[in-house]
Amino acid sequence: KTIQAQKETATIRGKVLPFQTKLEQSSEMLIGIADHFSTVPLLAVTDSWFGNKSLWKPTRKVLGERFHLLSRLRSNNTLYDLPGEKKPGQRGRRRKYGRRLGTTTEMAAQVQQKAACYSVRLYGRQRDVVAYDQVVMLKSLQCPVRVVWVFRKTRWVAMFTTDLDLSVTQIIEYYGARWKIESGFKELKQEIGSCKSQCRNAQAVTNHLNFCMMAVTLTWIYADRLKADPERRHKVKGRTSFAFSDVRRI
Repeated sequence: KTIQAQKETATIRGKVLPFQTKLEQSSEMLIGIADHFSTVPLLAVTDSWFGNKSLWKPTRKVLGERFHLLSRLRSNNTLYDLPGEKKPGQRGRRRKYGRRLGTTTEMAAQVQQKAACYSVRLYGRQRDVVAYDQVVMLKSLQCPVRVVWVFRKTRWVAMFTTDLDLSVTQIIEYYGARWKIESGFKELKQEIGSCKSQCRNAQAVTNHLNFCMMAVTLTWIYADRLKADPERRHKVKGRTSFAFSDVRRI
């Protein structure tokens, strides 16, 4: 509403900011990051909310084949087999999708007996994980993806990636590392206080967030150079690692 009304608080250097959804902002940020790493592939690891065509299509259009997505698959996503080769004399164009394989949940029940055990580095230690992978077609992205089902005692989780060269171990480890992003949000918003900004001017809001992110980065650089780990203020049984608040306190 502030942007639509073209209020002064919605301007930076005299220009009104364009309205962007979260997905549009994310795509713009990824393209900006890719400009700084122009010779290497870029893999975006996201939760299921961002793992869709609205992020994939505009980013892929600009960055091309060096951009890939790794995300969690929703339980009701419908999966399809890869399309077969066009038969000689077959009329019409080649099919984009093969036969319907079922939803993520239906396929999880079908493939659980075929799952194998993998040793992965997850949450700070080496673990044995039971998983199964298959390359399928996903209509939400309109391209082939590698899906990995990870089975636990009573539950399962499914992940997918557009990078078909990634191994099962890599997919699980990369997605497991995504939890550090959630921890980073807590550090940024609560420990440093980015969510407590009283600013209303667009430039001031941006500056406040940038300074908060810089503060988090400097704190972790400081932690990395400490000779001894900080003492944990709130001790947890069986956990030796320190928290961000412990570093911030010293």
